Amino acid sequence: MITKKQILTFKKSADTLYASADYTSATILYFKTLFAIQDLMLLEETGESPKDHSERFKTLEKHFPDLFRELDIEFSTYRDTYSKIIDKETCNRIKKTIENDIKKYKIKE
Repeated sequence: MITKKQILTFKKSADTLYASADYTSATILYFKTLFAIQDLMLLEETGESPKDHSERFKTLEKHFPDLFRELDIEFSTYRDTYSKIIDKETCNRIKKTIENDIKKYKIKE
C-alpha cells in the first residue's frame, strides 16, 4: 500500500537527481512519484490500487478526470525515458506537475 511518506521519499530522491543534472533519472522518479500520488488517490477513493498502467488509466478516467488528463498528456514522455535522454525543460515540466499535485492533494507527513 502506498503512503504519503513514500511519495515524499520518491520526490526527494528525484530532487536529488535533478540537483545533480541527471534529468533522465530524475524524470523517471518524478513519474514514479506521479503514479504513487495517483494510486494513493485511487486507494482513498475506491479502496483499491491499480495493478498496472492500463488499470490506472481506466480508473483515473472514472474517478479523477483531471489526473487522467494529466497522465494521458505526459505518458509518452514517461515512455521516452526508456530510450531517450530527457532534457531539463521536460524534467521541469514533470517536476512542476508533481509539485502541483502534492500541494493540491495535501500530501505531507
